[in-house]
Amino acid sequence: MQLKNVTLEISLKPFRDPSEPAVRAVCRHLFEQWQPLCLHADVISVLLWAADGSEILEYQGDLDAQFEWASTIGVANPRREPPPPEDPNSKSIHNHPYLYMDAPPTFTYGWLRTLVSALKETGREITGKPIKVGETFDPGPEFAKSSFKYERHPELCLGKTMGPGSMVCCYARLHADPDSYAGFPDGIEEGTPFGAFLGRQCQTFFADMGFDYLWLSNGFGFGLETWGLRGAVFDGETFSFERCPEVRDANLEFWKSFRAECPDLPLETRGTNLSTGMDLSSDGVPLREIYTGGFGLEPPPNSPWAALNSDFGLELVGWMSHIAEIPGETFPFRFYTHDPWFLNSPWLDRYEREPHDIYLPLSVCRLDAEGKPRTPTSFLFLTADDSYGKMPDQVPNEVIPHLLTARRDEPDQPGPLVWVYPFDEYHNWTFEEPTRIEEVFFGDWFMRGAMNNGLPLNTVISTRNFVSARAAATDTFAESIVVTPVPEAGGAWEEALLEHVASGGKALLYGPIAQAGPELLDALNLSCAPALADALELSLELEPDLFASVPMAQDLLHPELLSAGGMHAVIANDDDDTRILATASRGAQSRVAALCRSRPGWQGGTVVWVRGTVACNPEQTSGHLLIPFNPTVHFAGEVLMRYALQSFGLHITVEKDSAAQGSPVLTVARHANGFFLSGFTRDTTTALRLRFPQGAPLLVGLETRLTGGQSRYAMPRAWHRECRVFVEQETEGVLACHTVRSGMVGVERRLGVSGLDSATIRFYPEPGTEARVTMIRNGHHPFLSGEAVNTVIRNDGYGHYMQADSVTGDVMISW
Repeated sequence: MQLKNVTLEISLKPFRDPSEPAVRAVCRHLFEQWQPLCLHADVISVLLWAADGSEILEYQGDLDAQFEWASTIGVANPRREPPPPEDPNSKSIHNHPYLYMDAPPTFTYGWLRTLVSALKETGREITGKPIKVGETFDPGPEFAKSSFKYERHPELCLGKTMGPGSMVCCYARLHADPDSYAGFPDGIEEGTPFGAFLGRQCQTFFADMGFDYLWLSNGFGFGLETWGLRGAVFDGETFSFERCPEVRDANLEFWKSFRAECPDLPLETRGTNLSTGMDLSSDGVPLREIYTGGFGLEPPPNSPWAALNSDFGLELVGWMSHIAEIPGETFPFRFYTHDPWFLNSPWLDRYEREPHDIYLPLSVCRLDAEGKPRTPTSFLFLTADDSYGKMPDQVPNEVIPHLLTARRDEPDQPGPLVWVYPFDEYHNWTFEEPTRIEEVFFGDWFMRGAMNNGLPLNTVISTRNFVSARAAATDTFAESIVVTPVPEAGGAWEEALLEHVASGGKALLYGPIAQAGPELLDALNLSCAPALADALELSLELEPDLFASVPMAQDLLHPELLSAGGMHAVIANDDDDTRILATASRGAQSRVAALCRSRPGWQGGTVVWVRGTVACNPEQTSGHLLIPFNPTVHFAGEVLMRYALQSFGLHITVEKDSAAQGSPVLTVARHANGFFLSGFTRDTTTALRLRFPQGAPLLVGLETRLTGGQSRYAMPRAWHRECRVFVEQETEGVLACHTVRSGMVGVERRLGVSGLDSATIRFYPEPGTEARVTMIRNGHHPFLSGEAVNTVIRNDGYGHYMQADSVTGDVMISW
């Protein structure tokens, strides 16, 4: 479980006393706090949030010059005018900056160079590891006062995310400037690309200061509106697909011009808060070309925004879309411990010391070209200090054990659901003719809603890698349901998908079929009719969630703008192989919203298709994110993805008082042949009912009431549980699975299972332990005697497990 790198991010606020002994004392505290985690890394990095990157832009080569640093709490350069109604006197920290202490120290570039040296020397002394120190550039107004961005060169600020003229656009150009800068001693010429200016300034600044790498913050380098739903090619009403090539080329010009001036400096990136498909369809961001352009960058980590808005569907979908393909072999995970600017420490307040934003993203894996799982290689922490420069030991002491547990349980095989992500195709559909940009927009917003409604997705693979992985080993996905958009006609993606299903595989497709090929339409038994959209009535043939008082509406509002057009699908031919799961109707007209098909020649293979509705308000597109409809008024179209899993024997049912209550977000990962379920419970009055194809899962350490063949769990806010035992039995009642002490030489683990009544047990042993596994019924410690339970080892579509039939009473499983 060795990491390649751990990055500790820190502002200058802890350095209240700028003297060298005091500086080294702070450095020592930083490394000692995080040493239990640093032990597990090859390299330790420190990312300094000195200012907002304007110290790079302003640098003239004078080490005695002072620089403006991030000494305030709140937005340092407020851009909202007039003040918002909720803060008419501009006293909020989002509209007025406050000094973090009386008379904060002043810093020179020479002092900054000394700090970099102190960090490297102290870190090496304490950790014994190589130490790297990074510097940041942020495009926005938040972190430090910037006369360069907002007074002398406002022409750079084309983005409007935090008010007019608030965000530097990476492909903006500078007006002429007679001032002298380190890289431009004779001033800046009119029309100089900002990438060229930043690159040349970095080349000098980093050499003089001793920094090792640059962090591009808050989406910089990835489009115009890196925080917004709208962008350079989507204005909230229409997609300007004809502008996509122009915007793509402008974005790439930033990277080319930066690297022409600064060819070798390692780059790390924050990326946007959105996904690959969202950024392509709203802002024309060519992530593929950025990754493959030889620009020497790390891919972005998971976004920290879910700490702010609990939109974990967006965090997970966005991250998986960014790592489906990566520019090298490594990718980072980032966790939001403190905020040095806005008076919150997420671990202590936003998360309430609950580790859901550790276990959910760290259950994610990407599959490479051979279908092998790859997990994060670096851990990053924003930040080690809070808004007053305090560094409480409580935070690393509480966070590190969860990180190590999540790392220990990391995925080592594909999950029950594998998302086949069209990384290449989404780029082609955006930039090539004929455009399919509306489908690119729809796909990731739909999947964001599906995960927020409980779709248990943890594994991603690009279409390119899916094709190669199946060619390398056709059984790679034998235990998984492949989740994928409707593929383009006649390509390797479609061919591999149809072969997967025809050879006994399981696939869950989503999206419009207007562009589907004839072979796929034949497999689905669908054809196209004139579109239906907007207000429709949904008829459901699947088991819905359970609502005690206010159910989910059956009125489906299907917005064409957000959902890649209307609903076209009708059944092509009546046959016994096709089962309609949901229909959407208006009067006498109806369209298929979801179906399941399994043909005799497919060796048990099954394909399910869901048309998909982005159930969000198309009239509200001016903010950061799409806003879902109230599900008590309009059916949450994305929930059909979770409901559709019932066709594969996977039932995840949510018990709620009202449909307006949020559903749990969960993932199911595989490690050491076990199942590891992680979750975030938005409302702890809700409960989960679970049944897998193998039976009802018994989560280790918990009791459950078996109801209708499903195990019921009322989970806390954050949870991470192992499961190795699944049970099928007719009798309802209380069952449990608990870890029991070994108490016997040669026994590593024991699981005690109770409450069985003529049950079938399926137990998933750790690899290499099958020969040592014993099951004793109604035994007593030390379990040397008792009734031995006969087991059979099986390898089939359920995986590798041991099965025991007709078991009643309590069973001790030992190995």
